[in-house]
Amino acid sequence: MLKRLVLFFLFIFNLISLFPQTGRGVYRFLDLPVSSRMAAIGGMNVSLRDNDVNFAFMNPALLTGETHGVIGLNMASYLADIKFGSAVYGHNFGENNFTSFGVQYVDLGKFEGYDELGNFTEDFTAKDIALYMSYARRLDDYFTVGATFKPIFSSYERYTSFGIAFDAGINYSRDLFSAGLVFRNMGAQLKAYYPDEQGQHREPLPFDIQLGVSKKFAHAPIRISGTLNNLNRWNVAGYQTDKTTTNLDGTTEEKKVKPVDMAFRHLVLGVELVPSDNFYIALGYNHRRNQEMTMEGFKSLAGFSAGAGLKLYKFHVGFGLTQFQVGNFAYQFSFSTDLNDFVSF
Repeated sequence: MLKRLVLFFLFIFNLISLFPQTGRGVYRFLDLPVSSRMAAIGGMNVSLRDNDVNFAFMNPALLTGETHGVIGLNMASYLADIKFGSAVYGHNFGENNFTSFGVQYVDLGKFEGYDELGNFTEDFTAKDIALYMSYARRLDDYFTVGATFKPIFSSYERYTSFGIAFDAGINYSRDLFSAGLVFRNMGAQLKAYYPDEQGQHREPLPFDIQLGVSKKFAHAPIRISGTLNNLNRWNVAGYQTDKTTTNLDGTTEEKKVKPVDMAFRHLVLGVELVPSDNFYIALGYNHRRNQEMTMEGFKSLAGFSAGAGLKLYKFHVGFGLTQFQVGNFAYQFSFSTDLNDFVSF
C-alpha cells in the first residue's frame, strides 16, 4: 500500500509542475459551495467521509460503498439574482471501485447589451458549466484515493472559453477520525475568451491544494472539521501585504495583513450537531471571507454560515445560509435520495 501511495503522489506532483500554480484565474465558479451542507460548514471540506455523494465534488476520494445509487440535486440563490447549482449521481463497480458523474453550473442571468455609443444592441446571457467524472478506489480499510476529470465551458455574450481540469485526492478514515488531501483544478484553459499578440490569451485555472481533518466525539453528537486551503500560495489577500493606497480624500493608507491574520485566511472551520443519521445542524466560519466582505462601520455576519438537514421518508433535504455583506444572503437548497430504495442497481 505504501508503494502505491508514493507512486500516486509522484504522479500528482509531476502534474502540478505542468500547470500554473498561482491559485487565481478563470473559472472561479468552481470554488462555489456545491451543496447546502457544504455551504453551512464554511464552503469547503475535503475530509468528511459519511456517505454524502455531494462531497465528491470537493474530493473524489470521499466516495464510498454507500454512495452507490445515490443522486444529489443542489440549487442556490446567489447575489444579484445569480443562480448556481449542481447535480451528481454515484455508481460503484464491485466493493472497491467507486464512481460518480456530476455537473456544476452558474447562471449569471440576462443582460442588456449596448455598443460603445450607448445604443442598445441585444440581450445576452453569461453562463459557466463543468462536468465531473470521478473515480475512487479503496486501497485498504483506511485509505481511499480518487481522481476527477472536468471539462469546463464558459460563455459570456459572444465570448466563449473551454478548459480541462483534474482533481486528485486521498482520504484516510479510521473510527471517528478522517483526513483528506486534494489537489484541485489542475489543468489549462484550452480556448481563451479572446486573442492577443501571442494568439490565445490563456489564463490559469484556480489551482488549489487543500488539506483537512474531521473528528466526531465518541460521547457527544458533535463533529468538528478544519480545512486548510491555498497551501500553494501564502498571500491570499486582495492586495499586497505591504501596499500603500490613496483614498478618495487624498489621504494614504497602508494595507498590511499580519502573518497570523494571513494564516487564518487559509483556514475554514465547521461544526455539526449530528444526533442521528437522519438530522444535522451545522455552523461554519470562513475567516478570509469575513475579512474581505466585512465593511467598516457596519455590523455583519460575513464569513459565518449555518444550515440544517433532515431525512423525510426516503429523501434527504438540506438548507444552507451564508451572509456575504450586510443584507446580502445566499440561500442554498439540497435534495438527495438513494435510488436503491426504489429499485436495485
